[in-house]
Amino acid sequence: MEVIRFLFRNHTQVLELTLEHLWLVGLSTAFAMIIGIPLGITIAHWPRWNKPVLASANIIQTIPSLAFFGFLLPVPWLGARADRLAILALTLYALLPIIRNTYAGIRGVDAAVVEAARGMGLTESQLLFQVELPLAVSVILSGVRIAVVISVGLATIAAAIGAGGLGEFIFRGLAMVDNRVILAGAIPAAILALLADFGVGWLERQLRPR
Repeated sequence: MEVIRFLFRNHTQVLELTLEHLWLVGLSTAFAMIIGIPLGITIAHWPRWNKPVLASANIIQTIPSLAFFGFLLPVPWLGARADRLAILALTLYALLPIIRNTYAGIRGVDAAVVEAARGMGLTESQLLFQVELPLAVSVILSGVRIAVVISVGLATIAAAIGAGGLGEFIFRGLAMVDNRVILAGAIPAAILALLADFGVGWLERQLRPR
C-alpha cells in the first residue's frame, strides 16, 4: 500500500521517467533492428561471415552492463550526452537475439520453396522480400521480443550514468535505503517488460505463416 500511495503522490515524475525509459528502449531497439536484421540476412546468405558476426555479438553480451557504460564514458561525442551513450550500449546488447533469429528464420525457409521461387524467375532481391522475409518474420519478431525485454531491464542501469528512466527511482531508493522508492522504479519497469513481451508476442503470432 505504501508503494501505491508513493506512486500516486509522484505520478507526474513516474510518468516522465517511464516515457524516458520507453524512449531509450524504443530508439535502441529500432537501431538494433536496422543493424541486426541486415546482418542476420547477410550471414544467412554468406555463411563465411557467420562466426565473426555472432562471436562479436556474443562478446558484447558477456560484458557486464555497468562496466560497458563505464568503458564508453571517455568517448568524446558519446560521453558528453548520457542518453547517447545509453542508446548505443542498449543497441549493442540487443543485437545478438535479432541477428541470431534473423539468421535462423532465413535459414529455416524450406529449400524447396526457395528453388520453386527461383524457378519462377524471381531475382535474389525479390526472393528475399517476397519469399524469405515473409516466411521468417515471426522468427525475427521472436528475436525482437527478446531484445526489447532485455533492453527494458538494462535501461534501468542507464540511470547510473545520468541517462534517466525508471532506474533513477531504483538508484535513489538504494541510496536512501527506501524500499518504496526502489519499487516505484522496479514495478513500472517490470510492467513495461511484460507488456512488451505480450505485445510483440501477439504480433509474432499474427504474422506467423499459416
